[in-house]
Amino acid sequence: MLLHVRHETLYHYTPAVENAQHAVHLRPGNGPSQTVLQHALHISPSPVQQREGLDAYGNSKLFFSLQSPHGELEVIADSVVQTHARPLHTTPLPWERVREAFRYRAGAEYNSAWEFAFASPFIPRHPAFAEFAQPSFTPGRPLLEAAHELMSRIYSTMTYDGESTDVDTPALEALQQGKGVCQDFAHIMVACCRAMGLPARYVSGYMLTQPPPGQPRLIGCDASHAWASVYCPSPDIDEAGQWFDFDPTNDRAPGEDYVTLATGRDFLDVSPLRGVIRGGAQHTLDVAVTVTPVEAEPLSN
Repeated sequence: MLLHVRHETLYHYTPAVENAQHAVHLRPGNGPSQTVLQHALHISPSPVQQREGLDAYGNSKLFFSLQSPHGELEVIADSVVQTHARPLHTTPLPWERVREAFRYRAGAEYNSAWEFAFASPFIPRHPAFAEFAQPSFTPGRPLLEAAHELMSRIYSTMTYDGESTDVDTPALEALQQGKGVCQDFAHIMVACCRAMGLPARYVSGYMLTQPPPGQPRLIGCDASHAWASVYCPSPDIDEAGQWFDFDPTNDRAPGEDYVTLATGRDFLDVSPLRGVIRGGAQHTLDVAVTVTPVEAEPLSN
């Protein structure tokens, strides 16, 4: 599927910001599930300094600096992405075997998934996550089957409420109140997997704004979306494995109608735009995201 993603961010500041430093995660990456064909980033006012590179998790990250007073900041990211079919959730590996593979042992070979088995700023360790996860992780159950059931339980237990949380809400608070947004659903699933000793990571991205004919409109459209990804080794536990995605907000596996923007331990690692400003004591934020098939809407110049 060929998708056009347009992500618009507009800040209004009162009084004007005197200077600012910002970091941006707005360029989708290439990977097994997608190929980026075009990407353009418009920033107004124009930065005096701009530098792009990779962060610790391999995501594209842009830093820019504004050194003159400004009452507004506009950042528009335009991307064209070719998406591909994702791996099916079919491996029979028992979840306990995966947990044992990620227990500490002297001389163990390094695996980049190790880091995603530990607590992170927005996803602390807490017995409540293990308690919630336990019914899904029954003895001998295949890991991906257990993760799928956990996803469905989060979907059926939690209530989607756009006014109940904000970007700084901890996963435990969202679980305790039983409601939240896609960020909270993803954080809770990641936290539950980690509580069982399993590597899981947070994924930021987008989903198709208009569903295929006859399909229901999915929650999370017209905004950035988030879901969880669970690591599963190959049947030969010492060989490289794969990451499998789960969307607990919509109780489904992401497909070709999803675009991955960045992956990290939690939202803090992959925030689309964050920074430090001098001035601008009061501000408003407007964000608009549109994802459409390229054939359905011509790209803007």
